[in-house]
Parts: sequence; structure tokens; C-alpha cells
Amino acid sequence: MKFLFAEKKINLQKALRYTRNEIRLRELQAELIKLQNWVITKNKKVVVIFEGRDAAGKGGAIRRITAHINPRNFRIVALPKPTIEEQGQWYFQRYVNQLPKPGEMVFFDRSWYNRAVVEPVNGFCTKSQYRTFMGQVNSFERMILESDTYLLKLYFSISKEQQALRFKEIKANPLKRWKITAVDQKAQELWDEYTSFKLRMFENTNLPQAPWVIIDANRKTDARIEALQYILDNIPYEEIQEEELE
Repeated sequence: MKFLFAEKKINLQKALRYTRNEIRLRELQAELIKLQNWVITKNKKVVVIFEGRDAAGKGGAIRRITAHINPRNFRIVALPKPTIEEQGQWYFQRYVNQLPKPGEMVFFDRSWYNRAVVEPVNGFCTKSQYRTFMGQVNSFERMILESDTYLLKLYFSISKEQQALRFKEIKANPLKRWKITAVDQKAQELWDEYTSFKLRMFENTNLPQAPWVIIDANRKTDARIEALQYILDNIPYEEIQEEELE
């Protein structure tokens, strides 16, 4: 009901679509609780990577997807710029430190794939560091998979026009202005460079056991549903009976 009255001029079709999506999202959120119960009870490990364009809605999707699961058994990881010490380590080291323990789910709001797209586009890594990363990343992910961990890789895709619109809306909102970073400021200007590195990433890191799935994120509500449905469809969980739950 709040959505219906949020705007002066009511768009009934939009409101009905939003309501249908909210109902569907709640159904899927309830199903994710069952998946998490299975993860906890069976000591499983789950990693879900959220990558995509700036302003594609990755963080918001993670928050909505995880809104009702047990906070003691999942983590959202959004790492800041590496420290001097971390810069001297093996690139993957700080991500290894964030991988799940048995019975835990970890959602990466950007991941080691920063080095596949964001860093080379913006000059944050050398060509040699980029080549080393691309030569190691598939082996790194195979090690994760072989350690009995589920690894799902989601890429949130939006159009250049939609990105520009979202940046404009963020800048106009005093509660969201902090979200715009120096990297975001150049995203439109570097659009084609991002596209080139993104396609190279897909081509070289689309493992059969951990393929990329591209989520159309031009509509945030649709993207959240598609992402959550993909997670549920690609982890072979079973509903845990009440007596098995601790």
C-alpha cells in the first residue's frame, strides 16, 4: 500500500507489477530459509558472487535476498581498497580469508573479479598483474569447488542509459549521494572499456562447474527475483525436518 501512495500520480500497472514481484520475492525468501537450514544442518559451504556495472543494484539485491535468513550463518563481504600489507600478498589471499566455514553462506558484493574488470579499466593494476590473475583465477575457483563449496557467479547487467539515470537519481538524493565514488564518476566515460574487459572475463572464466549467469538488472525488482531463483535452482538442497534443526 505504501508504494501505491508514494507518488502523486499513481501508475496502477507499475504498482501491480511491484506488488506481484514483492509477493514472489517473499515466497523465494521463505525458500531461501529452507536452503540455509540445509546448509547449517549438513555443514555445507556456499559462495555467491555479485558482479556487474556500477549502479546495477548488486548491494540492494544482496540485502533483499538475505533479509530473512539467520544472520549468524551468513556474511556479506564488500572489501575496501587493499591495505599496503595486502597489496604485498598473493592477490587472492584476502578473499581466501573471507571464504565460508562449514554451515555458512557468504555473499560477495564484488569479489576477486575486481582484477578482471574494474582494476585494469581504471589503471589500478599493471598489465602483468592482470595477466597473472587471469592465469590463476580458474585454478583458484577449482580449488574452492574441490573443497566441497558451492560457487555461484552472478553478473548484474544494465544499459548505459539506465546507469546514467541511476547516477542522476543517486546524486539528487541526499541520503544516497555517498554511494557515488570516483570510479563511478568515470563509469559512463569508460563504458566501452568496461564492456571489453567484461566480455574477456566471461570468455575466459566461464567454468562448466561455475558458469557466469547474466542478470538483466534494468528493473531492480525483476533482477532480485531472478538472482534468488537462480541460487535456489543451483544448490541441490533438501528441506530439513523440524526435528533435525538445532
